[in-house]
Amino acid sequence: MPNTKTALIIGASRGLGLGLVHRLSEQGWQVTATVRDLHKAGGPQTIPEVQVEVLDINEPSSLNVFTEKLKGQVFDLMFINAGVSGPKHQSAAQATVDELGQLFMTNAIAPIRLAERMIQQIRPDTGVLAFMSSVLGSVMCPEGNDMALYKASKAALNSMTNSFVTQLADPKPTVLSLHPGWVKTDMGGEGAHIDVETSTRGLVEQIDAYTGKGGHYFINYKGETIPW
Repeated sequence: MPNTKTALIIGASRGLGLGLVHRLSEQGWQVTATVRDLHKAGGPQTIPEVQVEVLDINEPSSLNVFTEKLKGQVFDLMFINAGVSGPKHQSAAQATVDELGQLFMTNAIAPIRLAERMIQQIRPDTGVLAFMSSVLGSVMCPEGNDMALYKASKAALNSMTNSFVTQLADPKPTVLSLHPGWVKTDMGGEGAHIDVETSTRGLVEQIDAYTGKGGHYFINYKGETIPW
């Protein structure tokens, strides 16, 4: 079907990434989803017609194989969802080089490195590049002080995204830094405000609403603007 929309969801083995695969598939999108382990039960490989690829976003060799395999494919949406919460202590004083390296590589550096490699595969004029950010990445956000390192990593992602967007040639694609809400996932916990379906339905609605606008926006799943 020539008019079928195509999506690439990075980090779709569970939680919000897997929820996005479900929502888009329900709407008839042709979805390619990435996981780090194909043999882990319950991922996107259980959804009919979803193309599942292996990718460890932090590993250059894995990225090389992945981008070569998808070379030439064009996507209406590329949603980079990979992320970790970081060490439980969330203390700069206690943090090791390895802990900080994994946190900032996964949450801030690797997403931009992937976007740099694949930006030309986003459909011209109407394509959307989305990053899973967080309201905690806003330097104006007074909340989440017990997540100091995670907050810093998401602020770094927002800053890296801003710099990345300014370097793109005109006409610039639509780039969204999206806050999914406080969601009941492994990271968000059972005490979170909303479930995965509510969040991902809202995220897809914002993708639809911003398609073709061009420029960079920091918004939540309801479409509300978040201050940088």
